[in-house]
Parts: sequence; C-alpha cells; structure tokens
Amino acid sequence: MKNTATVVLGAGMVGLGTALALQQRGHAVTLVDRKPPGRETSYGNAGIIQREAVEPYAFPRDIATLLRVATGRSNDANYHLGALWSLLPPLARYWHASAPRRYAPIADAYGKLIAQSIEAHRPLIAEAGADALVSRNGWRQAYRDAAGFEAAAAAARRLTQRAGLDAVVLDSAALAAAEPALCLPLAGAIHWRDPWSISDPGELVARYAQLFLRRGGSFAHGDASTLRQQGSGWSVQTDDGPVEAERMVVALGPWADTLTRQLGYRLPLFVKRGYHRHYATPVRLNAPMLDVAHGVMLAPMSRGLRLTTGAEFARIDAPATPVQLRHAERSTQALIDLGDPVEAVPWLGARPCTADMKPVIGPAPRHAGLWFNFGHAHQGFTLGPATGQLLAEMMDGETPFTDPAPYLPSRFGR
Repeated sequence: MKNTATVVLGAGMVGLGTALALQQRGHAVTLVDRKPPGRETSYGNAGIIQREAVEPYAFPRDIATLLRVATGRSNDANYHLGALWSLLPPLARYWHASAPRRYAPIADAYGKLIAQSIEAHRPLIAEAGADALVSRNGWRQAYRDAAGFEAAAAAARRLTQRAGLDAVVLDSAALAAAEPALCLPLAGAIHWRDPWSISDPGELVARYAQLFLRRGGSFAHGDASTLRQQGSGWSVQTDDGPVEAERMVVALGPWADTLTRQLGYRLPLFVKRGYHRHYATPVRLNAPMLDVAHGVMLAPMSRGLRLTTGAEFARIDAPATPVQLRHAERSTQALIDLGDPVEAVPWLGARPCTADMKPVIGPAPRHAGLWFNFGHAHQGFTLGPATGQLLAEMMDGETPFTDPAPYLPSRFGR
C-alpha cells in the first residue's frame, strides 16, 4: 500500500493544473486516472486559452432561439429527446441563473477566474518546454450577415472597454486579407487578440504531465469509483494497489457527478457533449475562426483543420449522433477547401457543466479531507491551471488570488 499526502483524481487539464499547483507548494502528489493524461475532455476542445471569455455561456432566453433549437434548425445545439427528462431539473436552474440580474454577478465571478488564465498557463508552458505548441495570434469570431456582425461589433467594443480586453473589428475586406484561404466573402469578424491557441491540446496536457513527473510526482491507473474513506484519510484502488492519502481532490470533469452522488451529494451538474474531426485542408487558416452562423469552430491544428461543434444534450454514455458535425462539414466546404477527414470516426466527448455556470472549487461540505475542482463547462482547458492555483491556495490556507466564495460547493447546500 502506497501512502501519499494528496491524490488528485482526474488527469485532464484541471487535474494537472491542480496537481502542479499543489506540487509547487511542497505537496507529495499522485495523479490517478483510468487513461493517460489528456485523453478525454482536455483532448477534444478547440485548443484556445480563452482570455477573452469573461462571460460564460448563458441559457438562451429569447423565443426565436429556443424555437430554432427545439425544431432542429440551429446547429448550436442538438438534443436527445429521451435524455431531456433527466436533464430538465439542472437545465431549469441554468435558465433561471441566466436571467440578467442573476447572470451579472455570475459573470463577474467567472471573469475573475478567466483573468488569471494566461498568467497561470504561462510559467507552465515555459517549464514544460511547450512553447512550440503555442500561437499568440488570438482567434476570430466571423459573421456571414451584416446585421449580426454590426451587433457583435458593438457588443465587442463595450466588452473590451469594460473588461480591458484587446479586440479589433475587421470588415469584409480586412478579414479577407487576414485569411486569404477563405473562398467566400464574409460580412466581417471580431479578432480577439488576447487568447493563445494550442496546435495540439492533448499534447499540451501530456507535456504538463511530463513536467509533473519530472518534479517528482507519480501517476497511477485507477478507478475513481473505488474511492473510500480510510481512517482519517482516503483510499483509492489503482493497478499498483491501493493508494492512501490525507487529502483527495476530485477533478473528474463530466464524471464528477457519478462519484459525488455515491458520496451523497446532489449537485446541479449536467454534461454538454461535443464532437470534433480533423481535415487535411490544403491551405491553413492563420488563426482559429468561429463561423457564428453555423456554430462551428475552425481550429488549425498539427493534425489538420479541427472542426468542433456546439452542444449536444444527451446522456454521457449515449451512442454518438454527429449530426452537428455533418452540418459543420457542409457549411465549412463553402468557406474553405476542407480536404478529406483524417480520422475514420469523429471524436466525441463531454463538457462538465453546472446550473449556475461557475466551476465547483473548494472543500466538500460533509467530508473532511475531500476537495472538489470540476464543472468548468467549455473552459476547463482555459481555466485548469488557474482554478488549480485557487484550490491549492485554499488547501494551504494562503490568501487566494480571488474570493473563493462564489465557487464553493457549499453554495448548493450540504
């Protein structure tokens, strides 16, 4: 039996960010996951550290948008009818939290985490020797219709002034000059210049894992469902036998709900599934670009152009239904010479969401030595090192870089 001071369950970006932050404070840390680091949700995103994403995704409240989703006319969201009954309670709370007067303080708290995102990644990228994976050219939010572009440009100007962000509004000619690979003239784009993009998200997590091991950490394949209280600490089963620790951190992303329910918690968690596929595009885009009209992100990657889809509301283990990706392929063919798909089968993963759009960070209300760090929705890749830092500061009794109260698990009761 191996004894260690702290175990982190989950080796995605959030788990690695947590483990590295604890390790930097002198903790002996073991990472436990059923797969190698960075092979689940952290692998399947658009690869952008979204410093501009100071406002979380709110539930749509206008009837027109809801009707488009309900009737299958929007590619931003797809749903499995059979899953809606179980999803209705958290989705109702999500809709409730998205009301303007409730959303404002949520966005304020969320923005304080996002503000730390680049600064938390920066030293890890340098120490992990991962700078070659990074582009600091931002990303573009592109519009096909003039009315939508003009409204977005006005909103972007207000946001940049309020949040101190760097964005440039590109008209049709400026966008065409910036992205000569585009075959179709667009109305324009918002170029968000603060974010960094990564050419291989899974590889960045793997580099962070290598850094963690070089610093003296250990990794074990194990099953988080075997987590048990063991005297004054905790124990989890791994391929190398049981691992005991004084403190256990749950950083399981979309699988956190299953484990926390086993421990008696009923947190308002749900998943949004998503798909991606790479294409052997002959001419690359110069920066990631969101085709707003069709809800698809075009992200240049080392394996080709990655198309990522919007949200699919379904059970986490339901069979794949990549209808959004098929629509994305058709709409993107008009924009760029897409080329052949690289993978035979599209990737499918799940994003871990909370009803109030904020991650769950802090001590478990009813279990000493148990800590939570999950529920990052679309921004686990962006926020992993920042929320890992916040959790480590809380665990060590330091003054945290931001008030942790908005993210505590106890906000949902005991």
